[in-house]
Amino acid sequence: MIIAAEWFVNLLTVYAAIGIAFALLFAAAGAQRIDAAAKGAGIGFRIMILPGAAALWPILLPRWARGSS
Repeated sequence: MIIAAEWFVNLLTVYAAIGIAFALLFAAAGAQRIDAAAKGAGIGFRIMILPGAAALWPILLPRWARGSS
């Protein structure tokens, strides 16, 4: 049981680390690529989207790669 919990925590840590790295890149360069309204948005908007981008990175990554919404 403890081994399963350790695996779960390790997977969650990896997911979060990838999410944080993705969110920083996405907020800096990716948001305006998939949403024209985000083009020219300020730092406040970019800070606001960080938590959502970190949590939803598996959904946003393919959209960013396609370059569409």
